[in-house]
Amino acid sequence: MYIAAGVWRGEVGEGSTVGGGEVQYREFEALARRYWEEIPEAYKEGVDGLVVERDAKPHPTLGDIYTLGECLTETYPSEYGGPETIRSAVVLYYGSFWRLSRLDPEFDWEEELWETLTHELKHHLESLADEDALIALDYAMDENFKRLEGEPFDPYFYRSGERVAEGVWRVERDTFLEREYASAEPPGPEAEFDWHGGRYRVPVPEDPGDVCFLWIEEGLERGPGEEVYLVLVRRAGFGESLRALFGRRRVEVREASVRAVAVAGGGGQAGRSTVAG
Repeated sequence: MYIAAGVWRGEVGEGSTVGGGEVQYREFEALARRYWEEIPEAYKEGVDGLVVERDAKPHPTLGDIYTLGECLTETYPSEYGGPETIRSAVVLYYGSFWRLSRLDPEFDWEEELWETLTHELKHHLESLADEDALIALDYAMDENFKRLEGEPFDPYFYRSGERVAEGVWRVERDTFLEREYASAEPPGPEAEFDWHGGRYRVPVPEDPGDVCFLWIEEGLERGPGEEVYLVLVRRAGFGESLRALFGRRRVEVREASVRAVAVAGGGGQAGRSTVAG
């Protein structure tokens, strides 16, 4: 589980002063094991145990990112399958929690610890079910962070997130509404979409490129911390797709912030979008 955090330079100590209280490694380990014991055994079948590491684990390529925990899984070939052939260990990194807490005075150790434990345990259950939903979601979270930091990113990353409706995906608190259009039918000056029973329109840049992320900064009702993006995707022809596949053509990505305006009398299914000419 990757969590955005700042770079802290120095050695991780025995404990830290956070929000007026001190959280030491031994206290952290004891709390982690208490939470682990509270999880029913049925959900831990095939898990060899919980490991609490003292060190932090930074992301291998991205700055300001730390791994709070991970599920290390090994598969042993068998014609029968099941938990006897898939073994896992859940690992927590105290140092990563410590570094994040130094940057956020409201950091909730207990909440983050419980969320990380259950998240990594879900990875094991996904492995037992032979599903990759959580792995895909972690990928989408990484790529979304790259986008927000202005780094190169996979422009179609959101499709690896949680699919909540046709053409609608969610990555953490960000919602992406996708609209494809044919190369021969470039988008007009405005695009319309439905959101929670209402119909809205937003302006479209003159050159939207191949993939255009329109951050709807104003004009929509949304939950705390939620962001909404309308993503315009140009549907490439067969020749273009081959050139992109072999790296001979680079996907042009555009981003812009826009204000949504309600369409009088509009309404429909949330997430449905059209491009107006």
